[in-house]
Amino acid sequence: MAGEERRTSRQQNQPQGHYGLTSPISLAPPSDKDHIHTQKLIEAMKPFGVFEDQEELYHRTTVLGKLNNFVREWISELAESKNLPPSITEQVGGKIFTFGSYRLGVHTKGSDIDALCVAPSHVERSDFFQSFFEKLKNQEEVKNLRAIEDAYVPVIKFEFDGIEIDLVFAKLSLPTVSDDLDLRDDSCLKSLDIRCIRSLNGSRVTDEILRLVPNLENFRLTLRAVKLWAKRRGVYSNIMGFLGGVSWAMLVARICQLYPNALASTLVNKFFLIFSKWDWPKPVLLKRLEESFLNLPVWDPRVNPSDRYHVMPIITPAYPQQNSTYNVSLSTRAVMVEEFQRGLEVTDEILKGKSDWSKLFEPLNFFQKYKHYIVLTASAFTEEHHLNWIGLVESKIRVLVGNLERNEFITIAHVQPQSFPGNEVLYKQSGFVSMWFLGLVFKKAESAVKTNIDLTHGIQSFTDTVYRQASALNILKEGMKIEATYVKRKQLHYFLPAGTLQKRKKQRVSDISQNNSGLQCKRSSLGESCSDGCKDRDSRTPSNSSSFNKISKLDISTAETERNVECQSCSGANSVAEPSTSKGLCIPVTDPKMEATVALRTPGPPSGCTIPGYNTLNVWDSDFTESGYPQDGRKRATKNGVLDGKSMQIPVITSRSQRLSSKELPDSSSPVPTNSIRIIKRSIKLTLNGVLRRMFRVLRRAFRKNLGY
Repeated sequence: MAGEERRTSRQQNQPQGHYGLTSPISLAPPSDKDHIHTQKLIEAMKPFGVFEDQEELYHRTTVLGKLNNFVREWISELAESKNLPPSITEQVGGKIFTFGSYRLGVHTKGSDIDALCVAPSHVERSDFFQSFFEKLKNQEEVKNLRAIEDAYVPVIKFEFDGIEIDLVFAKLSLPTVSDDLDLRDDSCLKSLDIRCIRSLNGSRVTDEILRLVPNLENFRLTLRAVKLWAKRRGVYSNIMGFLGGVSWAMLVARICQLYPNALASTLVNKFFLIFSKWDWPKPVLLKRLEESFLNLPVWDPRVNPSDRYHVMPIITPAYPQQNSTYNVSLSTRAVMVEEFQRGLEVTDEILKGKSDWSKLFEPLNFFQKYKHYIVLTASAFTEEHHLNWIGLVESKIRVLVGNLERNEFITIAHVQPQSFPGNEVLYKQSGFVSMWFLGLVFKKAESAVKTNIDLTHGIQSFTDTVYRQASALNILKEGMKIEATYVKRKQLHYFLPAGTLQKRKKQRVSDISQNNSGLQCKRSSLGESCSDGCKDRDSRTPSNSSSFNKISKLDISTAETERNVECQSCSGANSVAEPSTSKGLCIPVTDPKMEATVALRTPGPPSGCTIPGYNTLNVWDSDFTESGYPQDGRKRATKNGVLDGKSMQIPVITSRSQRLSSKELPDSSSPVPTNSIRIIKRSIKLTLNGVLRRMFRVLRRAFRKNLGY
């Protein structure tokens, strides 16, 4: 009886018509079993702190109220200082808007609040970063205050009474800002500069997403589950080339549009079903693309050639529509699609009663997943320099991923978004150290006995990009270093503690060529952007998807995709239907028996494969032995830049005489700055054993076995 009442209540709350580009796939109401599964999902998420208690929620509301009054007071004082008439000074107003996870209602314990300060026309951006910044500095409740004025979206970060806040600024072409201001009106964008439009876009997009979902309660619970899953599986990071919060929110919103009456347990399963088979790079849209009298640049591959190079477009619903996933590369998309497929398998088992929700949230065993790794190390002498340095390096790691995946012998370059601190030995050698790890999958060597792979150019291009950017932003200091090291899985223990590397059930690197990731081609150029993660404007190899040729047909093509996915699921019984293979270059099957050797040449210290704990710099000429150490007699020690008794020249760079503005950041053609700051350059080359070598190894083992060895 209770189930009947719940179903009736859901149907009464269902709005008329439909949401999104197409009609829903299913209007089926939830069953009692769906309610049970959803309750179990909630219980499984509670240990991860995804739900905030009422006390903390009330504290956030109080802090935002104080901040709103604080802003109104500052704007009024500023009006007086600029000699505005008293009648205007009393009514200038000002308002704080929230966006992001807090506005969506899916923030977690201890998370920050994304906020927007909207001011009238007499307030300039310089006022926000000067007088308002100084006013904040004098408040006792404000801690850890810092301004990032050169960012893609300029922001002031601080803690207000224990709550972290990221505050952006926008001024409107209005003399006053009233309390009932509606930012969804496109007219509020009139006569604004691009930075104000970007600042307003966060709030406008968030509000539009909430307006376009049929049931907010189901949307929020589903989004909490998907975000927790994405973080646990290492695919939640816009800056690293995966998806950020707004992108995950739009994907979940689209599923809610297609299944408007479904509960969270069903929606999570349908999320993985739809997007594991989505025909990327077909864009995901929550509504039709709209035009406006403002003529602002919007995402439209018919008009903008650069938009045709996006490999996983998810388009924001508010004008001006933009692609929120411009950082996604072929490798990161392939990794995400593989995770979608795993999520589908797990949730199918859960809904059949063969597993529970905790399995969905099991962390990715990244350090057992691959056989080959690149260890990227960023270090600086002081903690302050280190924080600035790692922020820049982290924002550019996707450039390294792009460089590596364009190598003809690499099929996957998978970066782990989490950084790790250096151990005590590295701290003594280089100061403050952070490390990132990239897993590599090499193409299977078919015919050659050995295949030589040179990673030097891709890695050196990445380091040059970082040093150029650091010099342009005037943050390059003595002691700032980047090092890239190739290691095998068995050598990771030199960098990470045993607990991090603890073996769990080994996960197979799936046959990426069989998924529907739509790997059309290799990216053709290096992506460069601001250190804060601004939008890439690099060229990428375009897709052959017909959806880019005729945007007007997106409604039909999207509906066909969604319904085809649903039909495949229904007709496949217990098995998952095979997705169609996209045209173009596919990632080949990986060879689990592939082995590699590494040769390093270093014109200057420190070298690439230094084992922590040794004072000398080891340069190896050939294969590592099974123990992870180089073979005896093949090692040469260097100290203080001396190799075999011969001095080694250390390349140096100098900072530029003029600091570039944020609009004039250096490109790949800019010279590497040269001063007293040391730049580490090295060669990293691999040799992959081919089919014949593996065949001889198998025959040798069989021969020895027959002889009784």
